[in-house]
Amino acid sequence: MLRFQQIKIRRMCRLCFGMKITGIIAEYNPFHNGHKYHLEETRRITGADYIIAVISGDFVQRGAPAIMDKYLRTEAALKNGVDLVLELPLFYAAGSAEYFAMGAVTLLDKLGCVNALCFGSECGSVVELSAIASVLAKEPEEYRIFLQKELKCGHSFPKARSLTLKAFLNGFSYKSFLEPSLFSSPNNILGTEYIKSLLIRNSSIVPCTIKRTGSQYHDTVLTPAAKQPEAGKALGSATALRRMMAGNGALSALRPYVPASVYPLLEQSSDRRFPVCSNDFSTLLHYKLLQDAPDGFYRYLDVTHDLSDKICRNLPGFTGYDAFCSLLKSKDVTYARLSRSLLHILLNMEKAQMEEYIQNDYIAYARILGFCKTASPLLKVLKAHTAVPVISKLSGARRLLTAEGYSMLEQDIRASHIYRSVTASKFRVPFTHEYAIQPIIV
Repeated sequence: MLRFQQIKIRRMCRLCFGMKITGIIAEYNPFHNGHKYHLEETRRITGADYIIAVISGDFVQRGAPAIMDKYLRTEAALKNGVDLVLELPLFYAAGSAEYFAMGAVTLLDKLGCVNALCFGSECGSVVELSAIASVLAKEPEEYRIFLQKELKCGHSFPKARSLTLKAFLNGFSYKSFLEPSLFSSPNNILGTEYIKSLLIRNSSIVPCTIKRTGSQYHDTVLTPAAKQPEAGKALGSATALRRMMAGNGALSALRPYVPASVYPLLEQSSDRRFPVCSNDFSTLLHYKLLQDAPDGFYRYLDVTHDLSDKICRNLPGFTGYDAFCSLLKSKDVTYARLSRSLLHILLNMEKAQMEEYIQNDYIAYARILGFCKTASPLLKVLKAHTAVPVISKLSGARRLLTAEGYSMLEQDIRASHIYRSVTASKFRVPFTHEYAIQPIIV
């Protein structure tokens, strides 16, 4: 299967001035050995001359602040195989899996020069994920009937969709070999959404996947490096690494799980730029909830009327960001959905704005967070082919963007300022304005 993928990609890629350009969508929260492996395999499988990574900014898809800021994560990526890093706008970076995928895929698609998209998955099969993506892209009537039935049973949407896909695909004797984990494993879900987005956009970008190895996505405990098969390449989940970074353990314990070039960045930035956690935003969130409670929260992304009422009823019991998510959690609403909803309220992310962005085809610009000095040929190709303005300096953005595009960029900037105000207070370091920060060059 892997050999088939390699041949297909190499045959279907369209070269831009002799270049093969592969896209990656990531959070790098934090960057670890598994990410480096992914980059190495991506370059090998796709034959990429250049790799472009679209990464989340200072807030991520699970509805939380990134453990470290976007510039630190950008530098780590550039030192380990990425040639150009672009920022995924806030409304997609902190959105559901569907919005996250569509925003990132649209950005890569609009660059006009990306040949392939390579992502990790638990199954390692584009064929199987494509079978699911095709159903989700078309949403046939039988599928919608199954889905409504499962939602009426009180399941959360992710659970209902997983059960629906299993019933629909297997019930109609279509790809009956599909494993249950295909519908519920985190990386499989995102991979499916990437392919679905490519199908909906009728994109020429070819999807490929690398099978995830080592620890599982949600593992909270690191497997000791000494017990892992290859010295110097210990693998640990980002979840477990974040938990270690947020605790009181020694920073040196992280060394086996991150590339050699990343550890010095951690040493220099520890207790100055990270760790940053949801609870660091508790006071800001509490203030925003109290301020908006009289009018309710329905105007914000992911917030239903029922959830808005539930937030208002439980507001007297607010003791912190994480605790409030746990207080609100129920069978039909996942913790991640609640965390995202509260983040949308905190950052003033309204449904009307998202609808406007979607009507204008999701992405209005490509903002550069950093690049390698050797990537100058890539930048020339990018500027020649892109369908959206490329933003390298914020000072010139207003004249390049439409009103809607500039509104999207302002949301990104405001979110980063909120993030940086919290880190400045927590670590007692100076606040730095987003306009004063230049792209990282490695």
